[in-house]
Amino acid sequence: MSDFDQLNRFLIDRAHVRGQLVRLQDSLTDIVHSQEYPVQIQRLLSEMAAAASMLTATLKFEGEISLQIQGNGPVNYAVIHATHNQTMRGVARWDQSSPSLPDVLEALLRQAVLVITITPDKGERYQGVVALDKPTLAESMESYFAQSEQLPTKIMLMTDLRDPEHIKAAGMLLQVLPEDASQSVLASGNDFEHLVKLGETLSEEEMFCLPVSEILYRLYHQEEVELFAPQPVKFACTCSKVRTAQALRNVEKAELLNIIAEDGAVNMNCQYCHAEYSFDEIDIEAIHAGNFDSPETPQ
Repeated sequence: MSDFDQLNRFLIDRAHVRGQLVRLQDSLTDIVHSQEYPVQIQRLLSEMAAAASMLTATLKFEGEISLQIQGNGPVNYAVIHATHNQTMRGVARWDQSSPSLPDVLEALLRQAVLVITITPDKGERYQGVVALDKPTLAESMESYFAQSEQLPTKIMLMTDLRDPEHIKAAGMLLQVLPEDASQSVLASGNDFEHLVKLGETLSEEEMFCLPVSEILYRLYHQEEVELFAPQPVKFACTCSKVRTAQALRNVEKAELLNIIAEDGAVNMNCQYCHAEYSFDEIDIEAIHAGNFDSPETPQ
């Protein structure tokens, strides 16, 4: 459908509630198929991508949000980076020796935490940590908002993995407006809870098959809902040969030159998009002299 890979913001003014509704498809392809991920990891990364897209919509500045999971279960690491202009990338690591992975989130991410890092282009970095001790990722993220921003927030996440080549993810977020939070909790709390109850009636079939405007009308036709122009969402990697070279500065020059002597070059591969960068002896000398500069970016 034409309104996939778009973030849709809306406002229910009477109840002092804002919302985001996102549906992803093509923007997920390079994330969930960047490796031979089991279906459980594809589902996890898809949910994280939808959540990250909606979180960026709450930012009032230019920058990046990252959702990073760290745990001791079969999946020990997963991350999605998303920017204010709705580009994203992600990767996961898991125990590839396991013959199969559990479907239950608690077993998949044993003793895990979710680290949410907000990095503005200008200003200080902020990081929040919340335990992944709820049955779903959405519920744990609601706990993050309750702890860090103290804003009543409802998050719904869905995935459609029936077509392995065209995996879909979707999410809806409802949140009391920050400037009206105290007023809404005290005077309009019932309104927010009513909107949440209506949102919970949304089925996966409706989420993935209906136009966004019709979804909102079916849920909130008794409200005046202002739907703003959608914002495109796409996969984009920020890697470059220059950034890769910066990482090589932390490796001893002699070690890098030995690799070149044996293999002909130092070859680096981006874990997000698999772009390959090759460095010869002249490059290594320039990197460690602090004057390496290449315009090369991944194709």
